[in-house]
Amino acid sequence: MFTKARLFTPGPTMVPEEVKLEMAREMIHHRKEDFKEVFSSVQRKLKILFGTKELVLVLTSSGTGAMQASVSNLFSPKEEVVVVVGGKFGQRWREIAERFELKVNVIEVEWGKAVNVEEIEQTLKKNKNIRGILIQASETSTGVLHPIKEIGEITRSKDVLLVVDGISAVGVSPCPMDEWHIDCLITGSQKGLMIPPGLSMISLSQKAWEKAKNVKKRDFYFDLLKEKEKQNAYQTLFTPSVVLIRALDKALDVLLKDGLDEVYRKYWALTCMVRKGIWAIGLKPMVEKNYTWGLTSVLLPKEVDGQKLLKDLKDEYNLILAGGQDKLKGKIIRIGYMGDVDWIDILGVLSSLKEVLDRYVKLDSKPNFLEIAVSAYKDGLKNYGCTRSM
Repeated sequence: MFTKARLFTPGPTMVPEEVKLEMAREMIHHRKEDFKEVFSSVQRKLKILFGTKELVLVLTSSGTGAMQASVSNLFSPKEEVVVVVGGKFGQRWREIAERFELKVNVIEVEWGKAVNVEEIEQTLKKNKNIRGILIQASETSTGVLHPIKEIGEITRSKDVLLVVDGISAVGVSPCPMDEWHIDCLITGSQKGLMIPPGLSMISLSQKAWEKAKNVKKRDFYFDLLKEKEKQNAYQTLFTPSVVLIRALDKALDVLLKDGLDEVYRKYWALTCMVRKGIWAIGLKPMVEKNYTWGLTSVLLPKEVDGQKLLKDLKDEYNLILAGGQDKLKGKIIRIGYMGDVDWIDILGVLSSLKEVLDRYVKLDSKPNFLEIAVSAYKDGLKNYGCTRSM
């Protein structure tokens, strides 16, 4: 095998060379001045990334750890919350909330669709006891963007916290915490932030911090009030992943070098490229509108075994893509292009995907499918901000 492995999954994602080199440097001690200097730099840049004036806490955990921390620190047992379940990670919100003995009001959404804002509004009108909405910005299992900005307009003047899993959205598509009135925003290290798994980040609004002070029961490890006190002094409550925090500092330099708008422009253009490219191959995206940037879920013909397709792409081209989860297993593939990915990489994915599919099924492919994809990418760069659907 002479080709290097390339990750096109929804996480982990490919890591830039300068970030890899940063992780190879000599170890520093997490209670000394060298670490405080790096950590203060990280915190300053994270505020820009999150679009907030509030402190962004860095936790040594997966994104799920930050999800758990938000529930255990913001809600007491028996309090009522709304959970939007439209995929595997909406289910995770529900499981965490139930584990902490919250009363969960579920809004079920068809997988591949975004939640209806009016349904949330009506649910809050009918039940005045609801104290939180738990939702994904981007539902990674399907590739759907939920209308977070519109939901924030509803909750901003209510005694209800908007808690958002932005793990596959932050650093990929716009999700400004303060502007959109998000009370708790979460992300993880291994997606748009372009470093290995192992860190999560969480920021709370002033409204959320006030709520946290009155919570009756919280985690020992994920005690955000104590963590906030420590991190305001550029320390962490417990031993952090020093290597990953240094990697994060370097990755944030890469992300912010030309401004976040250019990052979003890139991901929008790549999304246009992938969606148009798979159409030109003869396939269909699972999500027709309100779709995630940086990830496209592709419906497979019934004749195609999704698991075998992924194996052939790995064995023959060293391309690692993701399959469907839960009830979508074998029925879709997910092409991730967050992280250190460019349009040349996407050309390789599209051409390899078509070559393998041609053995399984006869598709109505366009002979110039790669040209069509490149044209969509160029149009996406020009038209960024004009539209979010194709």
